[in-house]
Amino acid sequence: MKTAAFIFDVDGTLAETEEAHRQAFNATFAAAGLDWHWDAPLYGELLKVTGGKERIRAFLERAYPGVVMSDESIVGLHRQKTKAYGDIIVGGGVPLRPGVRELIQFAKLQGIKTAVATTTNLPNVDALCVAFWGEPAGAVFDVIAAGDEAPRKKPAPDIYTIALDRLGLEPKDCIAFEDSRNGLLSAKSAGLRVVVTPSQYSTGEDFTEADLFLPDLTGFDVAHFTRAPAEGLENP
Repeated sequence: MKTAAFIFDVDGTLAETEEAHRQAFNATFAAAGLDWHWDAPLYGELLKVTGGKERIRAFLERAYPGVVMSDESIVGLHRQKTKAYGDIIVGGGVPLRPGVRELIQFAKLQGIKTAVATTTNLPNVDALCVAFWGEPAGAVFDVIAAGDEAPRKKPAPDIYTIALDRLGLEPKDCIAFEDSRNGLLSAKSAGLRVVVTPSQYSTGEDFTEADLFLPDLTGFDVAHFTRAPAEGLENP
């Protein structure tokens, strides 16, 4: 089976960005005069909710039951948070995860298409790509599916379905790369083979359904993965 495309999640998969997201949320809350502060354990819980705006709503329901914030206010907060995150990324404090740059370069040399399927929004993906490749996401990846394009967020398969449609490929011809259980379930629901490399905030999650489990992408061998039957691959 020849692999025609690699489809990448972004946050936690391409880079350990979640801590930068947490810092950006907290800076945005402080600038807005809100006494909210998301420490690492709380943020780890909130990451079970996919999507930044959705995460804010989940926090409100958890910490301030009965308090209502308008959709417009949440969108405004998230817009400022996106800017704060971009500033952090441009500052260069977040490296690519091991093996990512080499795998994307390998794909280009081998004629394997590359795509992004992420719940983070396009400005965040662009900021990451500019920081690491000096170009926006559309110049690095063949296809981008990001943010609110999907009617349902991960673990629903919608964002992967969009990426597959834009690639013009069948799921069997592609490999997805994820770091979280929600992402794994999303990709598997779309019919994809999935390689999981857990990140700082997803270590310890259940990745039983993964086709391959690795600490990072330096150990990924596409030729072996393509030949091996799913049931013979290493799982956590």
